[in-house]
Amino acid sequence: MESVEPDSVENSGSTAAQALRPHAEHAFAAELAALAAQDDRPRPARWRLSPWAVATYLLGGTLPDGTVITPKYVGPRRIVEVAVTTLATDRALLLLGVPGTAKTWVSEHLAAAVSGDSTLLVQGTAGTPEEAIRYGWNYAQLLAHGPSRDALVPSPVMRAMSEGMTARVEELTRIPADVQDTLITILSEKTLPIPELGQEVQAVRGFNLIATANDRDRGVNDLSSALRRRFNTVVLPLPESPDAEVDIVTRRVEQLGRSLDLPAVPEGIDEIRRVVTVFRELRDGTTADGRTKVKSPSGTLSTAEAISVVTNGLALAAHFGDGVLRPADVAAGILGAVVRDPAADRVIWQEYLETVVRERDGWKDFYRACREVSR
Repeated sequence: MESVEPDSVENSGSTAAQALRPHAEHAFAAELAALAAQDDRPRPARWRLSPWAVATYLLGGTLPDGTVITPKYVGPRRIVEVAVTTLATDRALLLLGVPGTAKTWVSEHLAAAVSGDSTLLVQGTAGTPEEAIRYGWNYAQLLAHGPSRDALVPSPVMRAMSEGMTARVEELTRIPADVQDTLITILSEKTLPIPELGQEVQAVRGFNLIATANDRDRGVNDLSSALRRRFNTVVLPLPESPDAEVDIVTRRVEQLGRSLDLPAVPEGIDEIRRVVTVFRELRDGTTADGRTKVKSPSGTLSTAEAISVVTNGLALAAHFGDGVLRPADVAAGILGAVVRDPAADRVIWQEYLETVVRERDGWKDFYRACREVSR
């Protein structure tokens, strides 16, 4: 699926470079091309890269010609290898984890590396209809000529089946249960019936599906046992160490900052580390040294939220400061992430400030900035 400028198709060639958030296959086109050029390992049908090259694209590395592949995912290598291997079989892949564990990010990059197109996407919501997974109709054509293939509007999943590509379903557990079960026949029989035409679409080799779901959504629209059996589930964990989380936040903020013309991240690495420390301590219910127990607020305080806090802080520093990320730039963002319940969370935050942050060496400016916005 190619994006175009609304006023002129002629601009479509430069749209990827101008997009605020380019698709993975456009943003990392040079890396994908370099991998394809040097990838001499066996490739499954219709895959752009071998499984080894797909894993290298996600985890990073240096190719024999010196090309550096930047890491897209920072985490256990085995998780990525299992996910890639799953896509090379006839089993669909379910990426499961708490919010902010890069499920969507990994899903997009897997599809980009495997099929060269990450846009065959169904976004799951409480209002997602069955047509979003199966197919819809062009009602002008339907009324004029009756049911026909010309009147049929294929879903992203149907297109992926027909073209041997990777489809994506985001937030699967947000989709109503009866709509979820539309996937059962697709994943088990690799067939999508079209009863109105007495026809069916059979998946060609190369087709597979990646779904994502949040642990926190259990009980919303739990997957039926029949549907869950059609998936190989890979759980994406939270970053195992503060350094790993700082690395993830720094990399993503750098990528976002370049598209927004924000200051370089190294100028604010101390504040990034503070944000990550605060989030991890409140999330874990204990300080980093294990000496003090703290109460956890109602929010998830995910890595994705830390990225958002730091990016917003960089924007404040760029437009209303001297371009250097300081405590005052991230304080308001942290408050907004922590205090989701104005009554209970505010008490937890104030207690954390007074018992932990206030006494920490080198954090006086951070404490004062947080106190200022918390009044």
